[in-house]
Amino acid sequence: QVQLVESGGGLVQPGGSLRLSCTASGNGFNINAVTAMAWYRQDVRNARELVAILSRESTRTYADSVKGRFTIFVVKNTMYLQMDSVRSEDTALYLCYVRQNDQDYWGQGTQVTVSS
Repeated sequence: QVQLVESGGGLVQPGGSLRLSCTASGNGFNINAVTAMAWYRQDVRNARELVAILSRESTRTYADSVKGRFTIFVVKNTMYLQMDSVRSEDTALYLCYVRQNDQDYWGQGTQVTVSS
């Protein structure tokens, strides 16, 4: 199986920074078989939005709303989302996603609240 555990969420003021992490583990996890890793976010209406995705070819794609402010990167088996210049509209539950061997895996999420 593959387990994904997020951390790093919390309360941050507008204009501030936060770094989220997602660590993959489990007997079934194989970084060489991963085809995509991504961060999604889910708002209070439960609408889910793709925030950033990193492909196997190291192509990074961002939602227009976060371009220039967020950065996705991976170190070993941990995926990060560096969030800078955050805004109130970035408030959401952030979930990490991994696609491996044509199967989708999701973490439980970490809450980010942007408020003064």
